[in-house]
Amino acid sequence: MNSESRIDSIAQSWAIISRAADPAHATRAMAALDKYLVRRDTKLVLLFTPPFDTPVSDPGYIKGYPPGIRENGGQYTHGAVWAALAFVMQGDGDRAGELLSMLNPIRHADSPTGVHRYKVEPYVLCADIYSEPPHVERGGWTWYTGSAGWMYRVALEGLLGFRVQGANVLLDPCIPRDWPGFEIAFRHRSTRYEIAVKNPHGVCRGVLSIGLDDQMLPLSEQPLISLVDDGTTHRVRVVLGSK
Repeated sequence: MNSESRIDSIAQSWAIISRAADPAHATRAMAALDKYLVRRDTKLVLLFTPPFDTPVSDPGYIKGYPPGIRENGGQYTHGAVWAALAFVMQGDGDRAGELLSMLNPIRHADSPTGVHRYKVEPYVLCADIYSEPPHVERGGWTWYTGSAGWMYRVALEGLLGFRVQGANVLLDPCIPRDWPGFEIAFRHRSTRYEIAVKNPHGVCRGVLSIGLDDQMLPLSEQPLISLVDDGTTHRVRVVLGSK
């Protein structure tokens, strides 16, 4: 067994995102990711561990970084966001929400001590956070649009389950079970949609009912709302629960 890079977040996550893994292997893969790569004490989701230091074979340019810096075993934000997406695809809103909260830069700078460790702007996403002493929790390469774009998509389309598909909106949230709900205001051309999602039964996923204005809509395999351009405001009410 290799003494370095024993487990890699991208291999674990993309087994689920690609839908290539069978369900049993997918469950084991994400359980291993959660056990070995999520560091809740320092709010980090590592790319892989242990980092390269004295590898038997040359891993390439990644070895140019010291252990725990950038791609060499630190938190590489692309990979961390993909881990949250993989948990969404498994229906695990609790872990997906937890990881996205850890990735929120303000969580690393919410105290004077945290600001001193983080050392970068707390209002933009950074590409990487270091994981090894003496630089644990230090951020690097902020204003990184690739990571920010993926964070936005996974939070909005994955966790909140809001996806525009042509002339429809798909509403399929996967949220932490302790969330009472959330609201989204969405403008489609001249029309405003006010969407309220309620979670009275404390579930992660599952749409129990959808109402549009004063009508209850029939539920299909995909909970869709048809978009119109009529210049008015429409109210959508979604209730989560087990069928």
